[in-house]
Amino acid sequence: MTENIENLILEHLKAIRGDLGNVHAELSELKLRVSSLEERATLIERGVANVHGDIAIVHSRLDRIDARIERIERRLELTPVS
Repeated sequence: MTENIENLILEHLKAIRGDLGNVHAELSELKLRVSSLEERATLIERGVANVHGDIAIVHSRLDRIDARIERIERRLELTPVS
């Protein structure tokens, strides 16, 4: 009877070890996938930052163009006097 219990315990331990190995493999895969997602998120953040920089440049250019147009309109006396 004791031998049967020992064999049963060993079988359970082997099954647990196998399951634990599977969990470890799946966890390793999940870590890789999360790392990949983090890298992608970082690239997206950089892309968004670049877009914000480009928008700031466009706004600056538009402000300069607006100032030039106002100056031209004043020289040509196209603006109403207020």
